[in-house]
Amino acid sequence: KTKKKKEAPPRRNITRKKTDSSTTGHYDSRNKKHGGAGKGKWVGGGNKHSDHLTLLEDELPLDENDPLYVAEEDADPSSYVLSSHETADELRISGAGPSAYDADNDKAVYGPMLTCAEFKIRVSDAVREYFDSSDADEVVRCIDEMKCREYHPEVVKRAISLGLDAGPRERELISRLLACLHPNPLSDDCLELGFEVLLDSMDDLVIDIPDAKAMVGSFLARAVVDEVVAPAFLSNRNNSHPGDCVVEKAVQLLSREHCTARLEKVWGPGDGRPVSELKSAMDQLLKEYLLSRELDEAASCVRELKAKHFHHELVKRGVKIAMEEDGRDHASKSSSLDAMAALFKFLVQNSIVSEFQVAKGVQRLEKILPDLKLDVPAAPSMLDEFETLAREQGFLHIPSRKA
Repeated sequence: KTKKKKEAPPRRNITRKKTDSSTTGHYDSRNKKHGGAGKGKWVGGGNKHSDHLTLLEDELPLDENDPLYVAEEDADPSSYVLSSHETADELRISGAGPSAYDADNDKAVYGPMLTCAEFKIRVSDAVREYFDSSDADEVVRCIDEMKCREYHPEVVKRAISLGLDAGPRERELISRLLACLHPNPLSDDCLELGFEVLLDSMDDLVIDIPDAKAMVGSFLARAVVDEVVAPAFLSNRNNSHPGDCVVEKAVQLLSREHCTARLEKVWGPGDGRPVSELKSAMDQLLKEYLLSRELDEAASCVRELKAKHFHHELVKRGVKIAMEEDGRDHASKSSSLDAMAALFKFLVQNSIVSEFQVAKGVQRLEKILPDLKLDVPAAPSMLDEFETLAREQGFLHIPSRKA
């Protein structure tokens, strides 16, 4: 048998493109497409009258009639001014001094040190840290150090937007922060412009936060009470944008009787205010629950208190109010105690109130039973009934008083 040799694939005759037939064939990159005649050059091309004149970029003459021309600085080719904002050249021409100094490049900086996006990120970080520390002076120092006066209106929008996503405590902190930022570093014009930018973006905020208009109206009314924004801002905004429901909400809040005292507490307790106010808020929500028996609404109010460490007081006051509602003489059917047991079961199941806080509240009730018997003679038996209900429903795990 004869073996056939495998035929090798035909070799392709590849020849590099030569720039000049008279050369040895080495590839010359000088005629590569770099804008016609090479990198960094302008050539007349096919223009008959250009006569193939070449002008290098480095040889462009300086025009003394250029409004940006400065004789002292442009005399030195290596001199330049760092800038990050459109108004930087205007500041330079007007004779304003530099806003900062770039040590790395040994040059003065006209205009803001950061871009708008970088400024927003740093402001957001500073506000989130402020929520934890409650140190408004640190936020003021942070804004001063960024040297971005042109972006100061964004502070108002950014701070309030973060407050809308948080709870009443954080919103109260934002209102106090705006008062601390005025008039330095945020001037009257910056604050008014910031609120205008915020009001113009309400359509986007409402998509994520349905109650945004009502809350921004409260922020605006509180700013007027704190003398951060002039009352004339509301009338001017109402004239330029008639029918703005946010402005109408602010005007409505400012038109109420004792509006100053009410707006100072517009975000309710739970914001680091005195314990007495927190107790009165608990009494109010517990009494409203006994009237409506709406578990979700009561749970929402408890959540807004932002006082997890104080939930034992809620348990204590809740059982006490239920005893008083059922009357001085203990009846066989205590509807208020049943409703209160159902509420605390719901709160424990949804991880709003811990079992430890429930147990602590019951133990505090046991200590004040002698005083409680003066108002409610059947208090000991009613407390035993509540503890039995709590154990049966699984949110109380302490031994009985009689054991």
